[in-house]
Amino acid sequence: MQLKEKYTIDDLIAIMKRLREPDGCPWDRVQTHQSIKKSLIEETYEAIDALDFGDDKAFANELGDVLLQVVFHSELADERGAFNFDDVVKEICTKLITRHTHVFGEDKAGDAAEALTNWEKNKKKEKNIDTCTGVLNDVPKYLPALMRAEKIQKKARGFGFDWDNIEDVYKKVYEEIDELKEAQKESDDEHIREEYGDLLFSVVNLGRFLGTDPETALSQASNKFISRFEKLEKKAIEQGKDITKMTLLELDDLWNCIKSQ
Repeated sequence: MQLKEKYTIDDLIAIMKRLREPDGCPWDRVQTHQSIKKSLIEETYEAIDALDFGDDKAFANELGDVLLQVVFHSELADERGAFNFDDVVKEICTKLITRHTHVFGEDKAGDAAEALTNWEKNKKKEKNIDTCTGVLNDVPKYLPALMRAEKIQKKARGFGFDWDNIEDVYKKVYEEIDELKEAQKESDDEHIREEYGDLLFSVVNLGRFLGTDPETALSQASNKFISRFEKLEKKAIEQGKDITKMTLLELDDLWNCIKSQ
């Protein structure tokens, strides 16, 4: 296939089929749904990185990688007679029409909240979800843990199961810290893990009440830590020191110095 100025989705599908042929790419030929499933997640996060970096060309490039994963899985499914790319397109188009009944049907939506209510109502109907627990179980288990916890909490709030005010949430966080301390005294690893999970779940709740996305907040905190650590290391080098041989007190003094700048 020759390089062109413009391509269509049909070109991408044709390239993928060519790569999977017996005389195609040795790597692409041996892949399965399971072997490439993590790539779908990784490529999505790389697209988000490009978006946050503000580089539109890189964003378009990474979205192409996400699209490739969709086409790749569609080709694998087509080969085993399950579905093809056209079926994928049909599924999403059908979903967009049947769930936007305030646009393509008789429902009304004056704002984003009402539109979301219609979406969730239609989603439950399509999936035959008739219990509140069913709604919670519908949250994908493969989501990052913080993101999944937040989505579960938001679903529960829709049933009226939520704290009345943020002060109660703070109290719950402190309560979970105390329970974790008690579990630590018992030296029971399973109990410690359980209580630590409860603490994290409560902290996610707190972020939700503060209007802060926990996934983004923790990511920013990690980036801030790396940035400060880099400055700490440079400062140590300027002083002729090796951070791996410094005492914790020395490192802490440098850290506090960096923080105050």
